[in-house]
Amino acid sequence: MTDKDDRILALVRKHERRFTAEAYAFVFEALDFTLRKRGGVRRHISGPEIMEGVRQLALETFGFLARDVLRRWGVRSTEDFGEIVFHLIGDDLLQKTADDRKEDFVDLYDFQEAFDVSFEQGLHAVDL
Repeated sequence: MTDKDDRILALVRKHERRFTAEAYAFVFEALDFTLRKRGGVRRHISGPEIMEGVRQLALETFGFLARDVLRRWGVRSTEDFGEIVFHLIGDDLLQKTADDRKEDFVDLYDFQEAFDVSFEQGLHAVDL
């Protein structure tokens, strides 16, 4: 285990295990994914940008099961990911700007539409 892994596990225990360690680790994966999609340049990523990265990465990684996997991790909305991000900020694992707020993550998209419908649309596009 890496130092970051140890810190994530401590964070999960600290925050009443509402979200699993996998959910916290996935935020880091989604941040890296989003940075790569944006050319790899290290820069600040906004809440909506993180959430678009989460959506794309979850669909690429888990396909039709994306929403179920996230639910098993305790994540049911974009707001839940905002909670995770701000837990990571509070424990100095991520940084924020003065403009970043938890509200930036509220109601960005509906999980059923973002994961189930998006996946189905992708399948139909391949059939054409």
